[in-house]
Amino acid sequence: MLHLVHHPDYVAPLPPGHSFPMDKYGQVMLALREAGAEWEEHRPEPMPRQWIEAVHSAEYVEAVLTATVDRERERRIGFPVTERVSRRSQLSSGGTWLAANLALTHGYAANTAGGSHHALPDGGAGYCVLNDLAITTNRLLTEGAVRRVMIVDLDVHQGDGTAVMLAGRTDAFTFSMHAAKNFPVRKARSSHDVELPDGIGDDAYLETLCCELPPMLDRFAPDIVLYQAGVDPHMEDRLGRLALSDAGLDARDRFVMAECRERGIALASTLGGGYSRGDALIEVSRRHARSILALATEAKLR
Repeated sequence: MLHLVHHPDYVAPLPPGHSFPMDKYGQVMLALREAGAEWEEHRPEPMPRQWIEAVHSAEYVEAVLTATVDRERERRIGFPVTERVSRRSQLSSGGTWLAANLALTHGYAANTAGGSHHALPDGGAGYCVLNDLAITTNRLLTEGAVRRVMIVDLDVHQGDGTAVMLAGRTDAFTFSMHAAKNFPVRKARSSHDVELPDGIGDDAYLETLCCELPPMLDRFAPDIVLYQAGVDPHMEDRLGRLALSDAGLDARDRFVMAECRERGIALASTLGGGYSRGDALIEVSRRHARSILALATEAKLR
């Protein structure tokens, strides 16, 4: 059975015509039903403040939780942090943590939001308010649920915020494979970065992933992987610079799961990036749904 973490409040209203595809977090559920998927749904609670403040500054957390984020920070985030957006960010972080705990029990679980890898200690950026990946990593380790956490980030954009927030820890490892010339302009230093040229297609992408990821899994030997399964490396993505096909994304996700399961590593996935507008948004939601189903299918085979 697929264990799926979802909350209706993952969708929060934004100003009319805004470029961020907020509706996809609801449409991905429709896409899963369209695909005939069956799952057990789990509803998260908002992440408690103490765990958010463990990785974000208290001043920034106060601003987010009271929806009083200043305009300069909102500009870097890319949208206003209203009460609904604040609640969504707290729920998304709670969802990633819940998915991680479910994965430790069942081998795999998916959060239908999350992957906010650009959020930094004292502010958000790139459509990311709170860094659910760093929050969840720290909580899992502090509570003793696991000894080592690896974040595998295959979004088209570098997971710069996660890299900064977990830098220097020996119990956390950040792996980011991303387009070299895409956002952010100034890259952080992950535990292991793989920068890709514009326009790379399925074969070269998968060959690179096959060479780079397994040695890192062997070297670090995590108890769990938090997988930022962004679909924005797709050739039709509005903010991507790579050229993966649907089949390429499917092979990517199956490979990551297969490598984890062969080593007995639990995996929890988050949605991450995937961008389009209008009628094409449902295609982005279908890519996310196919990603979740590819991971679940491969997990069952192992």
